Amino acid sequence: MTASEGSGSVSPTAHYTGETWVRNGLSHPQLRTWQGRALNGALSLPMAASRSFGGPTLDGLLLARHRIIDSILDGLIQDGVSQVIEAACGMSPRGWRFSERYGDRLTYIEADLPAMARRKREALERMGSLGDRHRVLDLDVLHDSGPGSLDALVADLDPAKGLAIVTEGLLTYLDAETVEALWARLARALAPFERGVYLADLRVASRERGAPERAFALILGAFVRGRVHVYRGDEAESEAALRRAGFKAVRLHRGDRHPAAAAAGADPAAAAIHVLEAET
Repeated sequence: MTASEGSGSVSPTAHYTGETWVRNGLSHPQLRTWQGRALNGALSLPMAASRSFGGPTLDGLLLARHRIIDSILDGLIQDGVSQVIEAACGMSPRGWRFSERYGDRLTYIEADLPAMARRKREALERMGSLGDRHRVLDLDVLHDSGPGSLDALVADLDPAKGLAIVTEGLLTYLDAETVEALWARLARALAPFERGVYLADLRVASRERGAPERAFALILGAFVRGRVHVYRGDEAESEAALRRAGFKAVRLHRGDRHPAAAAAGADPAAAAIHVLEAET
């Protein structure tokens, strides 16, 4: 998640990803932080060294997954989905960009733990992006019910319209049991809607991991100040688990093969992720 519930602090990944999106023309300068600039500077040499030896980079992973999710979500909206919740949103620019693009055709809710939600709300207010159709709310996706839960959030949306829920970067923080419980919670929340779709990035256990990727996983774990989780199942087992959770159709898009990843798809880090698209 992007914020620590105990301390209310914001994770370094939220700062770093915000800076990465700004530097690559995907975000607004108001969504960058001084912490993100400092982290980017601190990691620039090790990432450049990894890149020069053909190894994976954080930017390659972040850009590949972000662009693929953007592409799939854009197609869903053009196909009639008119409500989006981006949970654990961090400093993602997606809500701002999609609200600018689609205007009154789209209701976009960004949600995160209170410290991150407050910081995001303040930035979007400075940008003039917030309104009835673009809001930031407090959410803990691990709560089953009550205020700040997913069930409470979706209760205010229109079930006669389509809803997409996006979690980008969240699942790597969670062990398999917590991920599967989250999938069941998401499927339950999406089920009443005319069309319900879940989008997220996922690292599965089937891929043979060489020395460069193992080293990258260690760097990433140190960066996020904790263990980086790989889901225990391979592609087929992941799809089966999503169906058991309540999703009826599941697709896994490989990060290194989806055209929307563009140049980032050639980064070895892109090969370590899938973007899942699951529909109730």
